[in-house]
Amino acid sequence: MKTFQRLYKLLNSHQALKITLYIYIMHNLLFLLTLLSALTRPVIRTEEPIPVYKTGDNKAWAAKDYDDKDWSQTRGNTRDRIFWSRTHFELRPVENELKPLGLQIQSFGAFEVYWDGVLIGHNGQLPQHGKPEMPGTESSYYRVPDHLISPGFHTVALRSSQSFFPEVQRSVDFKMDSYTALLTKPLVTMSYMNLMAGAFLIAAVYYFFLYLNSRRRPWDTLIFASICFLFFVLLIMEYLKFHVVIPYTDFFVRLEIIGWLTFTNALLVPLYFIIQFNCKQGKWLMGALLITLVLLYIVHYGAYDLTARLYSLAMLIAAFIVVLNGIIQKEKGGFIALAALVISALVNKSVVYDFGLFISFTVIVLSMLYLHSIRASVIETEHQNAVLLSSRLQLELLKKNIQPHFLRNTLTSMMDWVEESPKEGSRFIQALATEFDIMNEISEQTLIPITKELELCRQHISIMGFRKEINYIWEEVGIDEEQLIPPAIIHTLLENGITHSEPLPGNTVKFVLSYFLKEKTHEYTFETLAENRKVMTKRTGGNGFKYIRARLTESYGQNWTFDSVATENGWISTIHILRQ
Repeated sequence: MKTFQRLYKLLNSHQALKITLYIYIMHNLLFLLTLLSALTRPVIRTEEPIPVYKTGDNKAWAAKDYDDKDWSQTRGNTRDRIFWSRTHFELRPVENELKPLGLQIQSFGAFEVYWDGVLIGHNGQLPQHGKPEMPGTESSYYRVPDHLISPGFHTVALRSSQSFFPEVQRSVDFKMDSYTALLTKPLVTMSYMNLMAGAFLIAAVYYFFLYLNSRRRPWDTLIFASICFLFFVLLIMEYLKFHVVIPYTDFFVRLEIIGWLTFTNALLVPLYFIIQFNCKQGKWLMGALLITLVLLYIVHYGAYDLTARLYSLAMLIAAFIVVLNGIIQKEKGGFIALAALVISALVNKSVVYDFGLFISFTVIVLSMLYLHSIRASVIETEHQNAVLLSSRLQLELLKKNIQPHFLRNTLTSMMDWVEESPKEGSRFIQALATEFDIMNEISEQTLIPITKELELCRQHISIMGFRKEINYIWEEVGIDEEQLIPPAIIHTLLENGITHSEPLPGNTVKFVLSYFLKEKTHEYTFETLAENRKVMTKRTGGNGFKYIRARLTESYGQNWTFDSVATENGWISTIHILRQ
């Protein structure tokens, strides 16, 4: 934890880090938008080819001019048998700068690739001589020999097997381009996606440290850090196929992980907006969103791309509801978040999903960063106010025992006791010195042990007993000595009880402090048993009560209540502090 704190302080000491994250992500976002135009240019072939299939094994089926009119456009369940597919397409004239020409094939199984009857490559290993199939990858690349390239019609035949997942009817997809471009474009895209993933990882680590080193542990910071980390993992998983050779047998594992990452972020993004915009119906909305996402998963199980799109749509709808509610409530940053959601929706609709997902999500995260900067500014202002309040409270605490009226009366009484009874006068002086020592010790602290507070109260009772020559009785019930409380709040109640009470017959005033540990709160009850002095106006508490409320707010925020009322037997004050 100390290492985390040092790293957090190092990061926090450079205020430019947050701005760098904005610029870094925006740079990659602009690059992706530029890259799309290059990646979506038309391929060399003129129309989408339709493959035909036949189960069996005859190498004559690879020939360009073989008659395949009776072949089926559906593969069927081939089990562990060999089957062939043939695809015809027309090539446009190929410019010299596009040579050598490349062929990308996306298909399940193991297969050999024939171009116009000539073997140009293979993927995996077909079952033969009693050996089982060695599964190939879902996407593979092949160079087409230059002497086989000419304008006109050509045939690509695949001699295949799909022993694993034979029931999965995945079609054969082709893409033709320069062989160099086919190999380098995914690498260029992957490199920039990795840079973007690095930006989200930095943001995730920074905000995790910010959460761990925050005394209040704000949930929005943890959620934002989790969103950035999950999106980092999502980017890595999406482009893992360019890092690692993934057999088609493990193809769906990666898609399942991507689906669950999208599912989780579809929950966390609206939840973040709910916290930021103080949405009162947030629990109901999150419940409805969770049920919707689960139903989408069940109904469309196995349709990975479709479920991911629907998860994103459900996330956008829920986020729109929260943000619009925030705008109605006049929350800061509402219009920025709304603009980000609108842009995200437009990108999702107009851009191919593989890129649209990341671009739209990046826009949403940028709006979150803006909202978080607003919240951080508010927290910083509150912190500065809290520091000023704490300084004022420290000064107020010290003033309580050095005010001229208190000192004059105390010193006058002390002189009389020293003259009349030196032994008792010595006790009087010792009690006053001890109270001042305790006051000096606790004045700069926010919370102190209850035992220290009780010692302060006993010394004050001793002093006031000498001064007023009244028999003050102190009693404690159920005190938990491990508890911490703000300094001098019980002492302030004691002062009020002494100031506003007359002694009972027998010249006594009794004070009883009770502690109760309840299901949700710590309860302190302070009771003054005496005759209440008559007042002309209703007593609502003066500076003493203001001090108590200020101290409770400083330490517990709004997680407390304080009541003080007159009773037939005197006065009773009750403090409830919510259990953390």
